[in-house]
Amino acid sequence: MKQYTLYSYFRSSTSIRVRVALGLKQLDYRYEAISLLDNEQSDDRYRAVNPEGLVPALVTPAGDVLSQSMAIIEYLDDVYPSPALLPSQPLARARVRALAQIVGCDIHPINNLRILRYLKHEFGADQVAITAWFRRWAGEGCRALEHRLANEAATGRFCHGDSPTLADICLYAQVLNNRRFEVDMTPYPTLSRIFAACLETNAFRQADPEVQPDAR
Repeated sequence: MKQYTLYSYFRSSTSIRVRVALGLKQLDYRYEAISLLDNEQSDDRYRAVNPEGLVPALVTPAGDVLSQSMAIIEYLDDVYPSPALLPSQPLARARVRALAQIVGCDIHPINNLRILRYLKHEFGADQVAITAWFRRWAGEGCRALEHRLANEAATGRFCHGDSPTLADICLYAQVLNNRRFEVDMTPYPTLSRIFAACLETNAFRQADPEVQPDAR
């Protein structure tokens, strides 16, 4: 029986998101490692799969290629509705998407590897400056996320209610990324509480970078 193929890099936060979603849906997949540090995402072999030259990419059993982690997760939620990663009620769906997009649109795009490399090679930023850049923009997004999650009645054990959603998937991956840059999470107790709840679920633990085949 054909299965999904996930092109992934162990530390990529967007790859982490899709790994969590596949785990929550209990879907088997073949792991194809793409080393971002070795620039394998720019190789012709991978560009033939995903012309964007980014990870993750998910190849369906029928051979269709999906890119962009948020789109992949929503596809999986459409095809495998249980457990739901987005609420059915429109207002609740909008809330979960907005929480997820604080990470996916406001933090991640200006803190991903290709941006950090550009800062180093084009502007001469050293590691101290790059770390300061990462912490600044991670802090901006985390403050907004903390404020919403701490003050909105829809927050439960997880970002929205008591089951993991797309928002928790994004939060989990971002907190892991924050740890690499030693972002102080003390000002974000709600984020930390929800992250701890995620760690109690196998799908999140099994998506951890350090347990992937390409971890190094």
